[in-house]
Order: sequence, then C-alpha cells, then structure tokens
Amino acid sequence: MSQIRNSNSLTAEKTSIHDMLKDTPAHENKSSLPTNSGNATYTRSVSTTLSNSTSSPAILTPSSPTQNDDSTVLKTSSRIENLKNWSISTYKCTKQLMFEKLGKTSRTHDAELETQIDQLRETQKKYINILRLARALTSHFYHMVQTQHALGEAFSDLAQKSPELQEEFLYNSETQRNLTKNGETLLGALNFFISSVNTLCHKTIEDTLQSIRQYEAARIEYDAYRTDLESLSTKPEGTIGLEEAQQGYEVHRQNFMKLRAEVTIKMKFLDENRIKVMHKQLLLFHNAISAYFSGNQQALEATLKQFNIKVKTPNSTFPSWLEQ
Repeated sequence: MSQIRNSNSLTAEKTSIHDMLKDTPAHENKSSLPTNSGNATYTRSVSTTLSNSTSSPAILTPSSPTQNDDSTVLKTSSRIENLKNWSISTYKCTKQLMFEKLGKTSRTHDAELETQIDQLRETQKKYINILRLARALTSHFYHMVQTQHALGEAFSDLAQKSPELQEEFLYNSETQRNLTKNGETLLGALNFFISSVNTLCHKTIEDTLQSIRQYEAARIEYDAYRTDLESLSTKPEGTIGLEEAQQGYEVHRQNFMKLRAEVTIKMKFLDENRIKVMHKQLLLFHNAISAYFSGNQQALEATLKQFNIKVKTPNSTFPSWLEQ
C-alpha cells in the first residue's frame, strides 16, 4: 500500500511538474512580449522627448568651442598688436624728447604759430590773475554791503527806542539802506563780469589750449617718425623696416598737418572772440564802478539795463522805512 501511495504521489508530482514545464514556454513568451513592447515604448518616448527638446525654442544651442576660441584669439591678438604699437610709439616719442633737450636732433619749428601759442598762454595767466583779483574785490565788497545792511537795521531800531535822536538815526538808516541797494546793484555787475571772464579763461581759451596740446603731441610723434625714417634712409637699400617707417611717417605727417591747420583756425577765432568779450566786460566794469562811487544811482541802473543784468540778492527785498 505504501508503494502504491508513493507511486501515486510520484505520478502526481510528475503530472504537476509536466504541467508546469508545459506551461512555462507560454508564460515566457507572454512575458517576453510585454518586455519587448515596454522597451520599444521606452525607446520611442525617449526619442520623442529628445526631438521635442531639440525643437523647443526655449532651449538655446550653445556656440561651438571653435567659434569661441576664434573670437578670443582675435581679441587677444588685436590687444597685443595695439599694445605693441603703443609701446613702439611711446619709445620713439620719449627718445625724440630726450634728444631734443640734449640738442642731438632737430625739431619741426613754426616760429609764427609757436609765438602765438606762447602769447595765448601768457594772456590766460594774466586773465586768471584779473579773475582772482576781481573775486577778491567782490568778496570784500559783499561783506561791506552786508555790514551796511546790518548797520542800517541797527540805526532803524535805535530810532524807535531813542525819541530824542530819532531824526538823526533815521537819516543814517536811510543812507545805509541806499548804499546797500546800490552796493547790491554793483555786486550784480561784478558777478556778471567774473562769470564772463571765468568762461573765457577756463572754457573758451582752455578748449583752444587742449587742441594745442594735441598739436604738440602730434608734432613730437611726427618728428620721431621723421627722424627714424631719416636714419633708415641713410642705410643701404633693402633695409628691413624702411617701408614700414615710410608708412608711419606719412600717417603722422598728415595728422600733424591737420592739427596745425585746426589750431591756426581756432586761435584766429579765439582772438576775435576774446577782444569782443573783453571789450564788453571792461566797459561794464568801468561804468558800474564809476557810477557807484560817484553816487550816480541812475547811471548804475542804466548800466545794468544796458547789459541785461538782473540783480538777485536777498537784501534787495527789504522795504524802506518810508514804505512801511
């Protein structure tokens, strides 16, 4: 009986194992299909995502390393070339200046133009001195006017508190008020004179002097390249750098001639403008000073109207005691 049971159990196990082996290929085939289909689906989704990301306008494609390297090389080479040219030019100009001071080389000399330049610089120094003195006069006079105004207020206050001397205090107070008013008018003329001379010295003349400085720098460069060309010209033909020296000489010669013409024209117009401005300002200064110290109030006011000067001072708003 036990043998029969064992045989039956073995048969059942064989049957179940057979069934399992029989069913296994089918499960493997079924499971393999979803696996393959899952791989295919994953591959398609990746490709779709890549294609979408490539076509999306929000994602910028970076420039190629070759383009960046080329632009960097070009910028670096241009900077090096500029530095090289600047170094050569600076060396030649420094050498030219030293040789000129030592008397070992010649320089381009325009006697007439350089005389005019020296006169212009001397004129600017003298005008700046006039400007300094006019500012000092205006400052002292301003403090005097302020003192006269305070003195007039003090006289007016004492006139109210001293009945026995009221008339005398009022006379002096009115006198100081009139002097203050005329002084403020003269201050307006002096300030206008200072403003005009300051513009002439530090803007108009300075603009021409800036052009003169550029002209002088161009003259040094021109002489430096001229000297260099002359030294190379004395050497045998075929000398290295002769053609380059000729090109540099021609460029700096043209620049020098251009700046010299500009300076000549500017100095001509500056001289005409200077005479016109100073004629007007000196006439104003003379008439205003003469009218004030002679006590001619009408002439002083007429002078300011003639030059369209408006007096803007805080003390001029105080009313006279007669108007109160």
